[in-house]
Amino acid sequence: MQVYLYIVATPIGNLKDITFRAVEVLKMADSVACEDTRVAKKLMSRYEINTPTISFFQHSKISKLEKIISEIESGKNIALITDAGTPGISDPGNKLVEEAVKKGISVVPIPGPSALSALASVSGINMQKFVFFSFPPHKKGRETFFKEVIANKYPVIYYDSVHRVIKNLELLKEL
Repeated sequence: MQVYLYIVATPIGNLKDITFRAVEVLKMADSVACEDTRVAKKLMSRYEINTPTISFFQHSKISKLEKIISEIESGKNIALITDAGTPGISDPGNKLVEEAVKKGISVVPIPGPSALSALASVSGINMQKFVFFSFPPHKKGRETFFKEVIANKYPVIYYDSVHRVIKNLELLKEL
């Protein structure tokens, strides 16, 4: 019996921006690992998804990752979601995927909304080639991060926190 770790993209702002396949996979999975169970419940309630959830976020202990892997190895299908967008892009999903691949577990992407491609598509800039840098460091290494952004010959997209975006834009302008 083949079991899977499904990487399911979720809406990045509007709950209607979810694919039929994503809803189907979330309903079929034995459990859903999610960044924040409260955020996941809003999405799941909207689409009458009653699958049990498992909390899995940036500061989860390694034992939580091991538990999820163990569940899959015991024959359960697990879906991984983040609060918004595609798991594994600037969140702990990449750690789970890395471990699943090491263990020979099939990892299946369920595509959907992406903040990265949404931004690139409306930038008005030639995005045939661009660089993605994820989130800037909170403190140490921020200046180096932004110097790399400035030095790049291609357009750069990076994610930022609503709490730090103004401060970071000011640093970028200063540099």
